[in-house]
Amino acid sequence: MGKPLDIAIIVIYLVAMLAFGFWGKSRTEDSADFLVAGRRLGPALYTGTMAAVVLGGASTVGGVGLGYKWGISGMWLVVAIAVGLLALSLLFAGRIQRLKVYTVAQMLRLRYGVDATSASGIVMAAYTLMLSVTSTIAYATVFNVLFGTDRTVSVIIGGAIVMLYSSIGGMWSITLTDMVQFILKTIGIFFLLLPFTWNKAGGLDGIRERAGDAAFDLGAIGMPTIITFFVVYSFGMLIGQDIWQRVFTARSPGVAKWGGTTAALYCVLYGVAGALIGMAASTFLPDVEASDDVYAQIAETILPVGISGLVLAAAVAAMMSTASGALIATATVASTDVKPLLLRIMSRGKSAETDGERRTNAADLHSDRLYVVVLGIVVIVIAALLNDVVAALTIAYDILVGGLLVAILGGFVWKRATGTGALWSMGVGTVVTLGTMFIVGDVLANEPIYYGLGASLIAYVVASLLTPRTAPEVLQVWDDRLAGKEETFAAR
Repeated sequence: MGKPLDIAIIVIYLVAMLAFGFWGKSRTEDSADFLVAGRRLGPALYTGTMAAVVLGGASTVGGVGLGYKWGISGMWLVVAIAVGLLALSLLFAGRIQRLKVYTVAQMLRLRYGVDATSASGIVMAAYTLMLSVTSTIAYATVFNVLFGTDRTVSVIIGGAIVMLYSSIGGMWSITLTDMVQFILKTIGIFFLLLPFTWNKAGGLDGIRERAGDAAFDLGAIGMPTIITFFVVYSFGMLIGQDIWQRVFTARSPGVAKWGGTTAALYCVLYGVAGALIGMAASTFLPDVEASDDVYAQIAETILPVGISGLVLAAAVAAMMSTASGALIATATVASTDVKPLLLRIMSRGKSAETDGERRTNAADLHSDRLYVVVLGIVVIVIAALLNDVVAALTIAYDILVGGLLVAILGGFVWKRATGTGALWSMGVGTVVTLGTMFIVGDVLANEPIYYGLGASLIAYVVASLLTPRTAPEVLQVWDDRLAGKEETFAAR
């Protein structure tokens, strides 16, 4: 059981999240408000919410743990995330924002004119669902220590709060809670943990004396690991629905481009700070068996009561921001892509939801809330039943990148690409990724993602060159969207 003051701080934080949920509800009038905050976030809100969603438990608790084990080289995971966000913001965010869609699968249909690309929504929904589950499990471990509750109760408490504030006000609520979480993380990492741990370790000289020069070796974690971080996490940032959905909230292409760039630079500093905190902790906490426990150990051993509560709240904030962002992303993909696909397969109906324009009235709002509630309950149940979902998340991440990356980014950069090329790319990339996992016998191995990407690229190029060009009228609509010609939207 944690200290009473620390418990009080966490409880106040959780109540505040619900309060911001209700505040967000007052700004939510229709589905566009619920799913993408009305596409009207300015630079400050956009930057804060983007930084909050990409910097989750892996970046915060995991980043400190990597710094504990590998020294400054532990920063590479978060730096890889930052590089992916930077590339997305500078190269694609403005164009993505102008498309005025709601999901990645809608972008694929718009670019290639092929309805079958909506099958990508199933992969995306699996990825975002598991992302929410892993974040839920992560913050539940903090509740275990603080409240003395068992694992299932901790999952239910945290999962219910995330589900409630996400369903009450949708993306507006999540944006407001993310801003609080962004501020908490900034204070917790930069202004509390970093100075306290460095002071305890004796500063730079003390760390060098106790940990040795190896702690300052940028390549200590190993070049293969660093490369894999960039392949998986940098590319993952480019195409994840949870990230794109934040891009859709920007009020202009300029906000999406430069707000995201600012968030990426913040992420670099965050990654370096986390590694430095872990490195410093290795000098006075020498026997921590699980590196992910280092963050909580620091809070319990060297921080004064109250400050430790704020630092633990920062960890919970990091995990909740990712969990809520992934939850609403799952709900969006499920309602916009997966449901219409299943209806077509069962021949019970045909979706008219191809471009996202249908989400402009209040009638869809109740349905959107229901999706968030139902999927929030699914997340709670899965998180309560599973002890370790790293393997499941890795499979989803590998399929996401190995199966979808080429078709998505290729649509932006290669006019000759065709719908058939995109479908073959997604199919071959997914099969090769899963097949390599089976052959290697290790879902955490590096090979599946490399082979999957290579096969996906070859299939994309060959199939596109062997099939007729995409219809001019399809490309015309695509080009008009990218140019931000609003009259095209009304005509469709």
